[in-house]
Amino acid sequence: MGASRSGRTRRPAATATILAADFTAATVTALRHRLKASVTTAGLTGDSGDDFVLAVHELVTNAVRHGGGRGRLTLYRTDDVLVCEVSDDGDSAAELPVQLPATDIPGGRGLWLAHRFTEGLILTRGVSGVTATVTACLTPAEHPRLPGDEAADPVPSTQEDERC
Repeated sequence: MGASRSGRTRRPAATATILAADFTAATVTALRHRLKASVTTAGLTGDSGDDFVLAVHELVTNAVRHGGGRGRLTLYRTDDVLVCEVSDDGDSAAELPVQLPATDIPGGRGLWLAHRFTEGLILTRGVSGVTATVTACLTPAEHPRLPGDEAADPVPSTQEDERC
């Protein structure tokens, strides 16, 4: 257990997996519908929820197009943060442009959109591919309790919290 900036001791974050799925080009649309339902159930709704789903969809289609034709999506919640990881088996040495390309260049905006429409984007190169991780902050009123939360004694969020 570490101390926060306020000097209080923090408990380790509770993690709850919401959705885990392998995907290919043939399953991208069905996965987007499942993702939308899962994000809504987690409490991220309205424009914020739509933006998050769009960002993840861009990462999924990038994995199919540039990362070997398939990948794995894992959506989970850690305290008041919704996290989605999209992993592929593509060339981890390839360039990963997050900058917005010129307007006369078609495509190339997926990572930029994922970065702009979420709280954060982390790209991790591994031996067997790339993992893109995006996050969205949930306010305490936005996320419902998941099964098993009843036993936990939640640490209230404060403005000094390091995440959201």
